[in-house]
Amino acid sequence: MAYNAVVGRSDRFHDGRRDRERRQREAPGAQTHDRSHPPRGISGSSRELRELLAGIGAPKPSPFTPDPFQLEALAALESEDVLVTAPTGSGKTWIAREEIRRLLAAGKRAWYTTPLKALTNSKYAEFTEEFGASNVGILTGDRKENSDAPLIVGTTEIFRNQLFDALRGGQEVGTDLVVFDEAHYLADEDRGHVWEEAIILTPRRIRMLLLSATVGNAGEFAKWIEELRGVRCRVVRRPGNRPVPLRAAFLMPDKRLIPMIDQNGKLNREIATIIDRQRDESRRPRRGYRR
Repeated sequence: MAYNAVVGRSDRFHDGRRDRERRQREAPGAQTHDRSHPPRGISGSSRELRELLAGIGAPKPSPFTPDPFQLEALAALESEDVLVTAPTGSGKTWIAREEIRRLLAAGKRAWYTTPLKALTNSKYAEFTEEFGASNVGILTGDRKENSDAPLIVGTTEIFRNQLFDALRGGQEVGTDLVVFDEAHYLADEDRGHVWEEAIILTPRRIRMLLLSATVGNAGEFAKWIEELRGVRCRVVRRPGNRPVPLRAAFLMPDKRLIPMIDQNGKLNREIATIIDRQRDESRRPRRGYRR
């Protein structure tokens, strides 16, 4: 993880600093950079900042071992719909990827839906690298590539539209699995109806895998799906907090990076002061302004 900051200094200063750093690195007995120190370009030496940045970096490589919830979901997909609710970063996509791998090896097809075009593009790149360009296509509102591929990545709206077209034409959507990533969008006030319609229209023969980190009423959600489709929907949960914790920081006007939250769990006093000052300035009448 890297932090970048633009500091308004002259080129001569930067060149001199780079020369000094190069000489220090090349000096006999030079020490390597301690990852607990603030990244280059960010000032600040408080204990809170050192704790915030401690340990940031790539983890050491280690053999991958699936979690029990991942194996449970894969086993359930053999005969059931599955709703996986697990914190972000815990490996929900791995379940979808392994099930897609099994289906492609068996000559079957899969659809992977996301709520955002940016996320769709990201998953398309990921799956293309994983399964090969010839096996993956993408369908969004402004992008259509390799639409006959056995694995299609697209927005949920496009999948819903294909279901409507198939229904009107008396045909079937050519897929054996549909993955609804970010399935909690069903509760979205403006777009939730798209997920609802897609779930209702998906034929029973198509296995359904729903992924979400924020579904609070997973049991009720799964029961509703069961009643609609007449197929059992297994809820698979991954207990505990997210495996990669979030760290919140604020870049001050003087280029200092400070923790967003203090040790008492409250907004950092320096940040609160800036907010209060800006609020006061916004309330002051502008010079020359007449009511």
